[in-house]
Amino acid sequence: MTKPLQMPVQTPLQVLAVPAFNDNYLWLIHDGRHAAIVDPGDAAPVLAALERHGLTLTAILLTHHHADHIGGVPQLLEHASQLSGDATAIHAPIPVFGPAGDGIAAVTRPLAEGDVVDVPGLDLTLTVLDVPGHTRGHIAYACDGAAPMLFCGDTLFAGGCGRLFEGTPEQMAASLDKLAALAPSTQVFCAHEYTLSNLRFAAAVDPGNAALADRIVAESAKRERGLPTVPSTIALERATNPFVRYREHSIAETLAQADKVAPGAPPLAVFAALRQWKNTF
Repeated sequence: MTKPLQMPVQTPLQVLAVPAFNDNYLWLIHDGRHAAIVDPGDAAPVLAALERHGLTLTAILLTHHHADHIGGVPQLLEHASQLSGDATAIHAPIPVFGPAGDGIAAVTRPLAEGDVVDVPGLDLTLTVLDVPGHTRGHIAYACDGAAPMLFCGDTLFAGGCGRLFEGTPEQMAASLDKLAALAPSTQVFCAHEYTLSNLRFAAAVDPGNAALADRIVAESAKRERGLPTVPSTIALERATNPFVRYREHSIAETLAQADKVAPGAPPLAVFAALRQWKNTF
């Protein structure tokens, strides 16, 4: 994962997937001149992508506090200061948007549910959603229109969801319900290439799902060609993601047969059992 991959998005803006570490995607949103970066855990590949495409960074967007999502912020701010010609400026040279409740010192524009971000330098307006579960203060960024997009960090994954490091099953289930209520055509830009692992688990808990079987074939073919499996769509997640489909009777039956929940367990108990099973799958 060393070469940035251009993702097709039918909008005047483009979204560039910048691979980092073993399986992260850092999302660079740009219009050919200006760019905003989502969750820059590592500055080096972002700076390389900016140079390669002749882009100027105008904003940083953070979803939560984990190091693989914020680690590159100081170097990117230093780079922006140098470009501005004022490396000693007291204020950040570009805004750092991020959750108000996740303890990120670098954030200069703290955000919470319902806040609206007009991204500097881009014709892009994002609405902020509170999606706790993975961390207590995790947020996501969504935009509607002809090509709706969602930047959801580690809350909703293609075929799965994030671990509950700080939040509760109740919080994560509510967060996923909120995201699943977005327009079906919404493109889901999650932060990791976990899809095949997630789908193997999904097949174990939802074995009769024909749409899931088709997805496994399609996503496996992408990975064999070295292509990313994201973005996904909300429609695809509704059809194949067990953490979105946890209310389905067939999934509850599978968990009961595996002695993960009692027969007739309520949906929230099913969700909690799903997440716990995935932790050790």
